[in-house]
Amino acid sequence: MSEKCDQNCSGCGEDCSERKSPADLTERPHALSSIKNVIGVISGKGGVGKSLVTSMLAVAMNKAGKKCAIMDADITGPSIPKAFGIKEKAMSSEEGLLPVKSRTGIDVMSVNLLLENDTDPVIWRGPIIGNTVKQFWTDVIWEDIDYMFIDMPPGTGDVPLTVFQSIRTDGIIIVTSPQELVSMIVSKAVRMAEMMDVPILGLIENMSYFECPDNGKKYEIFGSSHIDEIAKDHSLDVLAKLPVDPKISAACDAGEIESLEGDWLKAVAENISSTVNKGKDK
Repeated sequence: MSEKCDQNCSGCGEDCSERKSPADLTERPHALSSIKNVIGVISGKGGVGKSLVTSMLAVAMNKAGKKCAIMDADITGPSIPKAFGIKEKAMSSEEGLLPVKSRTGIDVMSVNLLLENDTDPVIWRGPIIGNTVKQFWTDVIWEDIDYMFIDMPPGTGDVPLTVFQSIRTDGIIIVTSPQELVSMIVSKAVRMAEMMDVPILGLIENMSYFECPDNGKKYEIFGSSHIDEIAKDHSLDVLAKLPVDPKISAACDAGEIESLEGDWLKAVAENISSTVNKGKDK
């Protein structure tokens, strides 16, 4: 314990053996920012469509009349600008860094908007990546945002930990795929959220089925879904099951995610709005 200790553990950053409460590591957003709700989108493993779900959620919420933003926290694998067809670079002012607006007005910040070339690799160690995510929160001016979606890298490593500790997060959505292995992976993500005291809004299963255009039947081409069992085990809601649909991947590849026709996540957007606001009313 320091000789100058004032017994105010919540305002102290020292790793003291006599600490009475954990230090508050929450960072304040930029002074000119206004962000009402923050939703994290996570996955226990890569390749399940987390960035796709993040993009579609923001689009669905935007269509519902909410001002939305996406923070692309997947620093080494950024894909949000590609999905939205954003090619211009982020600009700065004397006050701070400005996000790039998509065609329909969604504010986006991604490391790819700061690199000279989209294909330049980000070869950084964990602490630098974590600090970059913090700067996306503290140095970027997010104006009048109703819902910010944070697209996190897969797993339970540095960046999710940084986000949960540094950014006031109102809830997270876990993205899964229909594979037996996913049960264990989801459990890890759930346990991390519980340990960090972050509410879990529910699960979304991507690549859940393929609906044949010829006969209308649904085929589980990636195996039988276990999402309902997983949700029951953890007392969570299944928010949506997204199909394998060539239109979705084509829209992402073309940067036309905002033009994609489909209401797969419309109900999810409504659910998020009511759940988050209900939680804040308590």
